This record gives sequence, C-alpha cells and structure tokens, in this order.
Amino acid sequence: MIKTITKNKKAYFDYEILETWEAWVELFWYEVKRVRAWQINLKGSYISLLSNIPYIKQSHITPWKTLVNKESVAWNRDRKIFLHKKTINYLSWKYKEWWFAIIPLEFYFSWSLIKVKVWLCKWRKEYNKKQLLKERTIDKEAKMMMKNINY
Repeated sequence: MIKTITKNKKAYFDYEILETWEAWVELFWYEVKRVRAWQINLKGSYISLLSNIPYIKQSHITPWKTLVNKESVAWNRDRKIFLHKKTINYLSWKYKEWWFAIIPLEFYFSWSLIKVKVWLCKWRKEYNKKQLLKERTIDKEAKMMMKNINY
C-alpha cells in the first residue's frame, strides 16, 4: 500500500524524466514524526553524491514543537539515502555529466516505511517548457469542448 506524503511539483515542469528508483531515507525520530504529520517540503531539493554516498540536500522538515533546544535542530540538514551499490555507481557516472541532475521526486509511505522516489533527469530548455504549456492548454480546451458537446 503506497500513500504519497509530498511531491516536488516544480520538478515535473523543470526536468525531463529519464529513470526512477526507490530509496530509503535516514531520518531522526523527530523528523519521522513531522513527516508522518505531512510537514515536509521538497521544493528546491536535490541529491548530491559525497564520496559515493547520496544525500538529499535542501529538503525542509519542520522541527518538532516539543523539542527543548529547537535551535540545535537542523531543519534542512543533509539526509542520507540508501540505494543499491550498482545504482550509486551508475548515478555517480551520470552525475559527472553536467546536463544531468538527480532529484528527489516524492516522499511516500510504503506500508509503514518512509521512502523517496529518486529521479535521474535532464533540464528542460525554455522552448520545451513553452511547448509543454501550449500542449497542456490545447488539451484542456479540447476537454472543455468535449464536455460542452456531451451536454
């Protein structure tokens, strides 16, 4: 049973998907509580490889309210993710090419586990984004016309 917690909606528009993987995330107890309370934001987050270990950077998890020392809690700390060794080697090889990016797409529950969907993607060019917006508006107008014809 999969239940989505949050999605990186901006990434759907800015990037073109090439491949996806499922990974576990290393979280502290108070981060797990906040993720279960849907207090997480992936906007602007990305995955970096430091000495062949993947980390999620710039993902915001709101600090737990009852913590004694909230200032010592890093709400946007680097969180380690766990992937297979072959996948990490493949991503590190692709990561060196400048036009590829590794992005966390969404956090979700897989039964009781908190997992993240990892993307290997390419930047969309500005003209591709404009073309995508045109296609969406054309599809939306066509659906509206079909809806009006049916009634």
